[in-house]
Amino acid sequence: MAHFFGPHTSTSGGLFHAVGNAHGLGATAFALFTRSQRRWTSPPLEADDVTLFQQAMRRYGYEPHLVLPHAGYLINLGSPDKEKRRRSIDAFVDEMQRVHELGLLKLNVHPGSSLGLVGIDEELKLIASSLDEAMERVPDVHPVLETTSGSGFSVGSTISGIRDIIALSRNPSRIGLCIDTCHSFVAGYDLRTEDGYEGMMEEVEEKTGLAKLEGMHLNDTKGSLGSHLDRHERLGKGEIGKDLFIRIAQDPRTENIPLILETPVEDRTIPQPPEWKEEVAWLKAMAADTPRNGR
Repeated sequence: MAHFFGPHTSTSGGLFHAVGNAHGLGATAFALFTRSQRRWTSPPLEADDVTLFQQAMRRYGYEPHLVLPHAGYLINLGSPDKEKRRRSIDAFVDEMQRVHELGLLKLNVHPGSSLGLVGIDEELKLIASSLDEAMERVPDVHPVLETTSGSGFSVGSTISGIRDIIALSRNPSRIGLCIDTCHSFVAGYDLRTEDGYEGMMEEVEEKTGLAKLEGMHLNDTKGSLGSHLDRHERLGKGEIGKDLFIRIAQDPRTENIPLILETPVEDRTIPQPPEWKEEVAWLKAMAADTPRNGR
């Protein structure tokens, strides 16, 4: 078993470039958008898109379970507005279908927001119902629910909140969990200390089971503990500090899942930003070090 790290890579010029860009950064895992993240619809995948992507995956030796595609930001599976929820479900289904066609296995998504229009119990039911429909329409792909910062009326800022959505689903075995370290910290999990990190991981084991942990987003944060401010920072440059990421890199419970960087870079137009290359190299070095070193 081993740890697998990589950033959210650029697909500019074609989806297959995400794979080559990851390889150029030294990444052993990566994330991508399978279509524009800020539009409701996109043209369907062409056969050449799929072929080139799968060829790149084989060429660079990436396993499908170590790729964590991210759903678009417009999607709100818990919208109380029927028309907007229908649009969100259809968009999510389209993205799940793309993931399936590419030969991948997971699709990361923010659970949803009540917009302040319904109570939490009703909101959780809406999200679970939306996920159920999507899973019925697309085989095999796992929706992976990302922990949120808890800002506004978003749900899923706690492990318990993710557990409650999964429990309401008719197909709970197909729904996974992705912990975003920035989101969890600003939602109230004090990840600066070993006790705080252990507490969160024990909660995962108790509430959902470790098998549900299908990915993590490794981000430091500009926001303070419990602030609900969703602003990412480079590893070790924010309020959390480096120790958390050393712990994750050396924790056997986080092996064999994609550990994805969403940290800021100077120039996002560069396919292989040097900041990400440095962070990937550092994480790989920490994973190769002795378990207690640096803590």
